[in-house]
Parts: sequence; structure tokens; C-alpha cells
Amino acid sequence: MPLSPGRSKDRRSAEPPAVRTTVAVLFCAWFVDYADRLLINYVLPDLGAEFGLSHASQGLVVSAFFVAYAVSQIPGGLLADRFGARPVVLWALIAWSVFTGFTALAWSFGSLLVIRFVFGLAQGVFPAASMKALSERTSPHVRMSANGRVMSSNSVAALAVPLLAAPVVAGLGWRWAFACAAVLGVLAVGLLSRGLRPVGPESREVAADSADAPSPALRGMIRQPVIWTFAAMMFGYNVIMWGLITWVPSFLKEEGGLSLSTVGLVMAVPATASITGTLLGGRWSDRLGGQHQRIMLPGMAVAAVCLVLMAFVPGLVAFVVLGTVAVFAVSLTYMPIYAVPMRSLPSEHTGTGTGVIVFGGQVAGMVAPPVLGLLADTLSFRTAFAFLSAGAVVAVAAALRTPRDTPSFLAALRPAAPAPKTPTASLETETP
Repeated sequence: MPLSPGRSKDRRSAEPPAVRTTVAVLFCAWFVDYADRLLINYVLPDLGAEFGLSHASQGLVVSAFFVAYAVSQIPGGLLADRFGARPVVLWALIAWSVFTGFTALAWSFGSLLVIRFVFGLAQGVFPAASMKALSERTSPHVRMSANGRVMSSNSVAALAVPLLAAPVVAGLGWRWAFACAAVLGVLAVGLLSRGLRPVGPESREVAADSADAPSPALRGMIRQPVIWTFAAMMFGYNVIMWGLITWVPSFLKEEGGLSLSTVGLVMAVPATASITGTLLGGRWSDRLGGQHQRIMLPGMAVAAVCLVLMAFVPGLVAFVVLGTVAVFAVSLTYMPIYAVPMRSLPSEHTGTGTGVIVFGGQVAGMVAPPVLGLLADTLSFRTAFAFLSAGAVVAVAAALRTPRDTPSFLAALRPAAPAPKTPTASLETETP
């Protein structure tokens, strides 16, 4: 159930200025992050024509990014926990903007794979560092609402990229679209360096405003089975989202006969639904104190039904309507996946813990694009989209195995191994 307007307003007004500034600058950084990686999906037909690529090969171009992006997630969290979130966020943004620009210089299929791989390495250290930066500056009871506002930038980028890229691609070519995106990244670096201030006493006080249990001494997050279960939820979520984001534009252009500009307008509909779903999912997570199952189970059930129907219902209008409902239902579950871990993890483990969860989602990014491309080549696009319902099954199965609140989550975490005993300075001697 959503927060009442009065309560939402009170909470928002109680946020220190540093929190609102953090949300704003991270929103901008995530917008650039998502726009840069999303752009490739709207130029796949042009890439395929220029380099003579099949749908399966085009899917590999997308997967090259996700392989590197996934590999970088956990190291990114470790770096953020070791050196602080702010420097990791800034250097990641600088590096991936450089390689966004290099994408415009690709001269072959092989060079494109290499450039997109290195781009993924650079961008992959950003998500966990970003979430750690937010956790350091927000109190647990509003953390997912704030994170929902930040992460709604992904859907805003999904809305903006096709509308902005279409005239550039049509007038100048796909290479110029990546050059313009690189310039946008440079501008975002300046904004982030000024707006994301080092953590001060005020932010520490806000972040410590919690009734949760004291921070226990824990094993590293990589060795926590419960964290990997949340990563499995994110895998199921991203199978659906990246499968749709990668191939719906190509389907509308190739089989629907729509121009790139028209595709952009059509994609604005599910993108708007995704913005709404992400924001609502964040607010409901805070209201429910986590309890992601209460949002995950119905949301994924609706999505699975819509994805299967998309394979059988004829006509583009029905396809877009069902796809929009599926995207809205899945987007509701995005913030709940993070809710319990981000509310509960001690600050020294936030970067690595969220890095493991994001890693699970990026494995889906490696798998879904080429698999759906292969299904589209051998069967049909619609059959490929129906296959995405498997992601909902995985997400629900993982959700049923995860703790639903902070006490049960902390109880599921394995404590750190006791320190080895050191010899005493003097030995006991027997008395005669």
C-alpha cells in the first residue's frame, strides 16, 4: 500500500539538503550510465547492416558488455568498501565515458566486442559504489524511497534515449550518437564531483538513524549464501528487463515496419510505466519494512502471464499493451529486491553486498540477449519474448527462500570466524 501524501511529504522535508543533493546527482550519473549502455540496443539494426551480423551476433555485442559489467560488480563493491564510494563513482564515470566515445571508432565486429567489453569493465564498478554512497547518506526507513528516485533514472533514460538518438542516427549516423553520449558523460563528471560531497558528520548521523540490531562481525559478503539468494532474484528480474529492452526495438523495426523515430515514441509507453513502477516499489518497500515477497510474488505472476500472452496475441497494439503491463509489474519488484539487504547490512559491507546482488542481474544480461537472439533466428521474436517468463519463475523461487525483514536477515548471515588464539607471554608452571 502506498504511503499517504502527508507522511511522504513529512519524510521528504525531513531529509537534510545533503541527502536531496545526493539523490539528484546520483540520478544524473545513473541516467548517463543507463543511456550509454542502452544506446547500443537502438542501433543494433544499423550495426548488423554495416558489419553483416546476424541477430545472434548482435546479441553477442550486447553480451560482451554484460560479461565485463558482471565481472566488475563485486570488485567495485570491494573497492568502494576499501577506498570510499565517492572516488570509485567518479573514476568509473570518467573511464566509461571515454570508452563510450571509443565505440564510435569501432571498425569491425571484433573491435566492437573489445571496446564494449572494456566499457563494461569501467561501468561495472559504479553500481555498488553508488548504492554505498546513498546508504551512507540516508536513514534506513527512507532508504528505498530515495533509491527508487535514483533508480527511476534508468526508466527516464529508456524514455529519453530513443527520442534523442533517433534524429542523431538518422541525420549523422550511429557513430555520432555515441560521441554525443561521451560528451554527456564528461558533463556528468563535473556535476558529480561538485554535488557528491565527502561523508560528513550530518550524513553519518542520518545514516545511523536506525532501530536495527548492532552491526555484527560478519564474514565477507562473497561467502554469504543469503546474499547470493538475493542475487538470484536480481537474475530473474534482469532476464525479463534486458530481454525486452534489447530486442523489442528490433522487433518493432523489423517485423512491425516502424521507423526508429516511431519506435522511440512507442517505447516511451513502457518506459513511463517503468518509472512509475520503480518509484512505487521503493515507497512500498519502505512502508512494508522490506518484506519483498509481498510485492515480488504478485508482480512476477502478472509479468509471466503477460509475457506468455505476447507470443499469441496478434497485432502490435496488443503486443505493446501487454509489454507495458509486464514492464510495470516487473518494475514494482526492482527496489524490493534490495530492500532488506540495504536496510540491514552494516555500512562496511554495503558495497560488496550490493555488488554481489547486482552481479546476479548482470549474469542475466550476459545470457538473455544472445539466447533471445538465437530464438528469434531459429523460431520467432514472439516465442523469444514468451521464454522470458522463465525469469519470473526464477525470481519467485529465490524470493521464497530469502528472509523477509532485518532480524531474519541478520540471523541468516554467517558470523566471522573467531580470531586464532595467540600464545601468552608467560607459561603456567605446575606448583610442587
